[in-house]
Amino acid sequence: MAVTIYYEEDCNPEIIKDKKIAVIGYGSQGHAHALNLKDSGCDVRVGLREGSKSIEAAEEAGLKVVDMATAAEEADLIMILVPDELQPEIYETYIAPHLKAGDTLAFAHGFNIHYGYITPPEDVNVIMCAPKGPGHIVRRQYTEGSGVPDLICVQQDATGDAWDIAMSYAWGVGGARSGIIKATFKEETEEDLFGEQAVLCGGLVELVKAGFETLVEAGYPPELAYFECYHEMKMIVDLMYESGIHFMNYSISNTAEYGEYYAGPKVINEQSREAMREILARIQDGSFAEEFVADCKNGHKWLVEQREAINDHEIEKTGEKIRGMFSWIHE
Repeated sequence: MAVTIYYEEDCNPEIIKDKKIAVIGYGSQGHAHALNLKDSGCDVRVGLREGSKSIEAAEEAGLKVVDMATAAEEADLIMILVPDELQPEIYETYIAPHLKAGDTLAFAHGFNIHYGYITPPEDVNVIMCAPKGPGHIVRRQYTEGSGVPDLICVQQDATGDAWDIAMSYAWGVGGARSGIIKATFKEETEEDLFGEQAVLCGGLVELVKAGFETLVEAGYPPELAYFECYHEMKMIVDLMYESGIHFMNYSISNTAEYGEYYAGPKVINEQSREAMREILARIQDGSFAEEFVADCKNGHKWLVEQREAINDHEIEKTGEKIRGMFSWIHE
């Protein structure tokens, strides 16, 4: 089914400018949303825990900073931008007691709404504005006059104009400059988790590691294996990002293109696709969410173990040494 993309002319900026906005959290997405909204002429306050290390940074950026409960009490649109695993406790403690009929509760990812870890009252709007990029890119592109495309979703339309509010919010963070796509909380949550796990993070990292390990085990220097399987990856992805797979193929040698068609299906094959289908099924039925939440309650034991393992991998040690030689990265 085709989607419609909306732009600045489709949004009413006055809607978001007329609201008191609370951005809860000041991490990667939090700082980008708060600063972009402020620069768009909106009334923004950042809600943080007492003693948060982010207070000084937010205040130095010219933002009003208050505690989370005060932010929720003052605002009529509350955007929750703390990590997924922290949202339910923060919502119950600091936000829920201060929600008023007609308020708008906003998210940048649908995890807690879709899987039922947060259940807002029926008399508030529940919307999403999900920029399709990391926070520092959301901020950088806004300051450069462009923007990162946004997905917007409405789970609950209590006031009858929740879609207009979501569109206006996307205008405020810069998403309308490059395009707004309407979706649902279910679509955003399940597609986002699948993309992260099977392709962007899980699939990509394991592919890079496997290629590196194969060359090193065969006796090739790790430095050369790093360049072939890790460093050059960005150049290939940039070509695809700019103009498509066909442009990337046009830009590489015939030898490389021939090898792509010959070897690609041997690495990503029916077994790989079956694994992807299993990953998607676990996302759809809530198994992944339950497992993730259980690990969170266990102090992130499994997550920390995996993080330490990848940090100790030879590819990371090799990359650190090589990147230390790149003067343009330090600049």
